[in-house]
Amino acid sequence: MSEETRDSNGTLLADGDTVTLIKDLKVKGSGGVTLKRGTVVKKIRLTGDPDEIEANVDKVRGLVLRTEFVKKA
Repeated sequence: MSEETRDSNGTLLADGDTVTLIKDLKVKGSGGVTLKRGTVVKKIRLTGDPDEIEANVDKVRGLVLRTEFVKKA
């Protein structure tokens, strides 16, 4: 992996980390599901893109989150 994946505060992220959302996010294509600020997302997976991570949340599986909206828990 050429670039490091970092959260909104600049903290290095790794596979399996737990992150917290820092903003309410509407999930496209999910029938109007909104993830609230403060939602804890466990066991993230890094993608090839340093600006995105993959995660599973209660209502949504295979979710791709932008790292600018998360902080390491």
